[in-house]
Amino acid sequence: MTAAKPTFPAPDHDHDRCTADALLHAERVCERRAQKFTPIRRQVLQALLSSHRPLGAYEVIDELAKSMPRPAPITVYRALDFLMGNGLVHRIESRNAYLACAHDHDAAAMVAFLICERCGSVGEIPAAPVAQSLNTAARATGFTPTLSVVEITGTCAHCQKAS
Repeated sequence: MTAAKPTFPAPDHDHDRCTADALLHAERVCERRAQKFTPIRRQVLQALLSSHRPLGAYEVIDELAKSMPRPAPITVYRALDFLMGNGLVHRIESRNAYLACAHDHDAAAMVAFLICERCGSVGEIPAAPVAQSLNTAARATGFTPTLSVVEITGTCAHCQKAS
């Protein structure tokens, strides 16, 4: 995961540039993996990029319905599955929602999600050492982990400043 992007973008950042960069990243990832970045996959990713907050599948549908005929839920879920499988979207388990990701890592990379309880924004940080420790502890009990998700709630620096 590259560290070039801030964990929580400033509220006044150039969101159009942010979105364009994320879409370019998705195009490159799909091209590198010989995957098709279809119009619906692009539109679902664009809906998720509309903010830095996670959206539920039906919120994605609502966002898409603003600019196109309302897509069927199965269409959106299939696009989300594709995007997750290519590391372009993460599922925020505690929110049952999805978050666009423009970091350069694959779908299996371990990250921790930092969820701001005030503004709803979600940042991600590398968490391989944490995952390794948790997996080692789990294996010591005879448990075989298959998925580790770390979600930390709190208050982002931007909301702390605004207080």
